[in-house]
Amino acid sequence: MSKTVVALLVCTSLCVLVNTHPKNKEARIIGGKVARAGQFTWQAAIYVTTADGTYFCGGTVISSQWILTAAQCVYNAVQFTIRLGVFDLTVNDENELLLSTSLYTIHPDYNPLTLEHDVGLIQLHMPITFTEYIEKVDLVNVGQTNVGDLVGASGWGQTSDDVGELSDQLNFVTLVIISNTECQTTYGSQIKDGMLCAIGNYNQGICLGDIGGPIVKPDGFGNAIHAGISSFTSLNGCESLEPSGFTRTDVYREWILNVTGSL
Repeated sequence: MSKTVVALLVCTSLCVLVNTHPKNKEARIIGGKVARAGQFTWQAAIYVTTADGTYFCGGTVISSQWILTAAQCVYNAVQFTIRLGVFDLTVNDENELLLSTSLYTIHPDYNPLTLEHDVGLIQLHMPITFTEYIEKVDLVNVGQTNVGDLVGASGWGQTSDDVGELSDQLNFVTLVIISNTECQTTYGSQIKDGMLCAIGNYNQGICLGDIGGPIVKPDGFGNAIHAGISSFTSLNGCESLEPSGFTRTDVYREWILNVTGSL
């Protein structure tokens, strides 16, 4: 098996069983900073129940009734428990909204081996009311994501390869988008047009537990817009200096809006 296939396959098992404590061995932000409460109002913490157990993923509020995440986070799911407006996973916050649903849509061309078309949507049973701590984020338009753009990744994933647990608190890091050609020098031909890669200073990036969460960029008017879905990291480790991998939002914008009824 080539290095490329191995590097991507590591994230098809992105979610390790959630223990009684809300920490588990998942990807988290490497080299980042702790967010402040209410800083990432679109961030969702998703506990995914399958026939094999309960797992953790990130997600993004994109409307009052839909959560955008990775296809690998909804693949074979039975039930989702979703926490919105949460900052610290160990605390039951008065600003938090706790939801349960079993409704989801997965991209019809999703490939769990290569992680191509790694896009999934979770539907809430009822529309939620936005607050100071829970808001939606808009999607980038086609052509609005470019090489050299600075993007922010956020999540509760591991903060180092040596710490195999979720972070209690939400973390974030600033990355820069690189070309797919440059990313292919690490991951080979499995980097497709629907993917993008980003790197930070030294070893900054996403890790297990961050999968399904967002990267966002400024829209030029002081707002954040959704640019990508955290999808994979290198088998060599989250601190390996190799790029983090994402699903491009702009490529799947029309499909997302069609599924959610926004077109």
